[in-house]
Amino acid sequence: MEAIESLQNTETQEPPDFSTSNSDEPPSACNSQSNVITILPSRHVAHKPSTSNKTKIFRKLFYPDIIDSQWNDWRWQIANRIRTYEELSAIVELTESEKNALISHTQLPMSITPYYASLIDRNNPLDPIRRCVVPTIHELEHHHGESEDPLSEDEDSPVPGLVHRYPDRVLFLATDFCSTYCRYCTRSRIVGRSNCTLPNKNWDTALRYIAEHTQIRDVLISGGDPLTMNESMLEYILNRLKAIPHVEIIRIGTKVPAVLPQRITHSLVSMLRKYHPLWINIHFTHPDEITPETMKACNRLANAGIPLGSQTVLLKGINDNVETLKKLYHLLLQCRVRPYYLYQCDPIVGSQHFRTSVAKGIEMIEGLRGHTTGLAVPHYVIDAPGGGGKVPLLPAYYQGMDGNTIVLKNYEHKYFYYPETT
Repeated sequence: MEAIESLQNTETQEPPDFSTSNSDEPPSACNSQSNVITILPSRHVAHKPSTSNKTKIFRKLFYPDIIDSQWNDWRWQIANRIRTYEELSAIVELTESEKNALISHTQLPMSITPYYASLIDRNNPLDPIRRCVVPTIHELEHHHGESEDPLSEDEDSPVPGLVHRYPDRVLFLATDFCSTYCRYCTRSRIVGRSNCTLPNKNWDTALRYIAEHTQIRDVLISGGDPLTMNESMLEYILNRLKAIPHVEIIRIGTKVPAVLPQRITHSLVSMLRKYHPLWINIHFTHPDEITPETMKACNRLANAGIPLGSQTVLLKGINDNVETLKKLYHLLLQCRVRPYYLYQCDPIVGSQHFRTSVAKGIEMIEGLRGHTTGLAVPHYVIDAPGGGGKVPLLPAYYQGMDGNTIVLKNYEHKYFYYPETT
């Protein structure tokens, strides 16, 4: 069943039946010993645009008959995803490499929301957003060390739809559907296959496993993208998890605020805020993604008391320079999103053109640490192939011992000495 067939408005419905198919006043500005009230001059607050000029121009060119209520409806965005060669070639000047990839049908399907497509430079094949979502012929190449499941998630799956690698936490794969597919996706072997958002038959089995294993205190709901599901479906999972005594926190992994910010509705946020402590990690790649729509979506989530983190994949020719990452992280902090992980790109089949050297990743951290606020410096990690888990990598700030003294090198490459305690 196609995704849109299940995208009826269920936001006020009960969770699905699977048996069948401030009123505080601000401090006074007046002196408590006087009846004179000082009136402070008003400050002009600049109006923030609700959408970027780039998106406005795109809509006029390619969607002139689509009214705001349609464009701003997440269901319309999903129903009108760009999925074929014909649809994409109508809005983007495709290269031969892109044409051949689309005609050859790469393993990972293509899907781009009209909103996210509006951020693409249609005449520049090196445009960072374009490179992230438009396939090229390089995806058909298979290089040394690449595999369909490089992280061995399938081997660490005790029941379908659940990955239990670390002792106290699990990864809950709630759906295989995303509104927009990233060409470097770790789970390209499984996402986009059923292309639906119907309740997964594996949910109850996974939930039962979590309930039976009392060491599990942290559940990360991912997929696919769980925020593409209808609220009743997502709430079913959240409600069941919240009822398990040993589950202390729930996290959601998503790219929706970047590719489908229209999804972050008041209704969705009102539902999510019932399940604190709830954390959301958002996949951001490039500063071009931080639009007025995305900022609004992130602020709406943050205003609901949901802590937000970002996860960024280091990608060759897209974001592998310090200034690009610094700009992205500074913008994210303005959206109240804390940079969390910078990932080395996983070696999935056909990913060599995306992967940088590890030395490049360390160079990124060296260029950030000490040169900007620590809040804007993520953990650089490799998710070790073969199921080794996340391994953090740091520049050589620790230089070793000199007698009873630790030798340190700071961000300016100056040496300092700390007395070791024996």
